[in-house]
Amino acid sequence: MTSLTLVTGGTGTLGRLVVPLLRDAGHRVRVLSRSARDHRDGVEFVTGDVSTGDGLDAAVKGAGTIVHCAGSAKGDEVKARNLVGAASRADGPHLVFVSVVGADRVPVVSGVDRAMFGYFAAKREAERIVEGSGLPWTTLRATQFYEFVWTTLSRLSALPPVLPTWAGVRFQPVDAGEVAARLAGLALGAPAGLVPDVAGPRVYPMEDLARDYLKAVGRRRLVMPMPAPGRAARAFRNGANLPLDGAGAGGRTWEEFLAGRAR
Repeated sequence: MTSLTLVTGGTGTLGRLVVPLLRDAGHRVRVLSRSARDHRDGVEFVTGDVSTGDGLDAAVKGAGTIVHCAGSAKGDEVKARNLVGAASRADGPHLVFVSVVGADRVPVVSGVDRAMFGYFAAKREAERIVEGSGLPWTTLRATQFYEFVWTTLSRLSALPPVLPTWAGVRFQPVDAGEVAARLAGLALGAPAGLVPDVAGPRVYPMEDLARDYLKAVGRRRLVMPMPAPGRAARAFRNGANLPLDGAGAGGRTWEEFLAGRAR
């Protein structure tokens, strides 16, 4: 019998790319969704919610591997705790978790830090929950997806005449498809603990990303770098959101992503 893999967040930006890779590798794939969906393309859909724990016991039943892609701006530690609880009550599946580069190096200690960078603290706590679960586990940290950069800049440019950026901050964004390929490969392998980070091929000052975005969408805005307060913002300026070894994937670039969006 082929192995069953459960994917949480299997209809999101990352999960929807992971699912066909696992299916094509010969795994039976089950996707956890908050709303009912018909089975399709050889993929089983089950209803449940990692935020509340509803339906998780049934969703994890029989799964040899869980790929946890369900994430959001808040509450990732709650999701991890609920999922680990259900997995621990099952047959101890291999839990593959995607986190964010810098989760262990961006200090979130003040209200300002939490308002701007609380996502990093939630991801770090989720990592600890996975590590201490007693389950076989693998954690992959990724930099920000191109889609995240696009969405962020779209919101920041909504009100003319300026597009504010975080002064001194750099990003090394990555193609979601490359992260999906790494996750799928890890899910098909043995538990590996914390694995090397995945990042895109180039580092960009946020101002350059903003100018590239404006050119791609045909908007005219004054790009205005502004200092961000707090220890977390200082860590960002010092490169805490970049991989320590500087390594990056050699695949799709930010410029290629923009060209595809423009078309």
